[in-house]
Amino acid sequence: MAIDWQPSADIATLRERARLLANVRAFFAKRDVLEVETPVLGQGGSTDVHLVSLVTQARTDKGLRRLWLQTSPEFHMKRLLAAGSGPIYQLARSFRDGEVGSRHNIEFTMLEWYRPGFALGELIGETTNLVMTLLPSFAGPVVHYRYRELFHTYLAVDPFTTSLEKLRALASERGQMPAGALAKEGRDTCLDLLMSMVIEPQLGQNELSVVLEYPASQAALARRHQDADGEWVASRFELYLNGIELANGYHELTDAAEQRARFNEDNAERRRLGLPEVDIDGHLLAALEHGMPEGAGVALGIDRLIQLALGKARLEDVLAFATPNC
Repeated sequence: MAIDWQPSADIATLRERARLLANVRAFFAKRDVLEVETPVLGQGGSTDVHLVSLVTQARTDKGLRRLWLQTSPEFHMKRLLAAGSGPIYQLARSFRDGEVGSRHNIEFTMLEWYRPGFALGELIGETTNLVMTLLPSFAGPVVHYRYRELFHTYLAVDPFTTSLEKLRALASERGQMPAGALAKEGRDTCLDLLMSMVIEPQLGQNELSVVLEYPASQAALARRHQDADGEWVASRFELYLNGIELANGYHELTDAAEQRARFNEDNAERRRLGLPEVDIDGHLLAALEHGMPEGAGVALGIDRLIQLALGKARLEDVLAFATPNC
């Protein structure tokens, strides 16, 4: 049987990809943001129950160790911030098992940057500025939405107060799943399914859509605050264009004890769902204990943005070698 050795993307596309990445580097050079490189392997992985980290065994000077391929460069970059790096960015190879499709690849490139001293609004402005720099033909407005309002508009439910039973039933119905398919799933899983199946396709149509004030339970590594209704919410945003999530930004959590508690809560939820636990990155927690500067950071799927910029149907069309053919 013949082996298909050809690249996933044609050479002309790869030249355009290189041009766009050069524009990214020029964007940050103009703003005096330092480019860094960090390892793809770490002592801990992502505890997020919605992500599947890849893990390997490595022979080291301390014997056989379990190391995790990073789902994003966040942990290492925050250690650099704690060491006094100042503003930094990275075009990082990242890995998420099982993520294959028109907008996904198990190995992909994440553009991630951190801005000490920035408020979340400043980072939103810089993120939308970068997107428009790479998409010069895009002239649409930037529109902000509250997460709660989107659920009211498109699903006629309140994501904060609607019962879990109703959310499960609604997610099952909209996802055309068998009755009881979500019986073990928690509130956030149901909300994520409804967001991806119903709301996301409506976002970023002739505009850049910025979604704010996600539930506090979805804060991950972000701070939390009370919104205008007195509800505790995550201090984060997501950015959408053409129904595609491009970026996820945080007002970064700097409290080591709170971050450790969240990691432990994630692993407890993993045990409840029968998922394997993930090693917690003690180096990150030590860096937070040392002191990381206040500020904001964002992760942007640069492959997806390049896909949009070049009008390609699938993510693999802008990758030299997509996962099935690597």
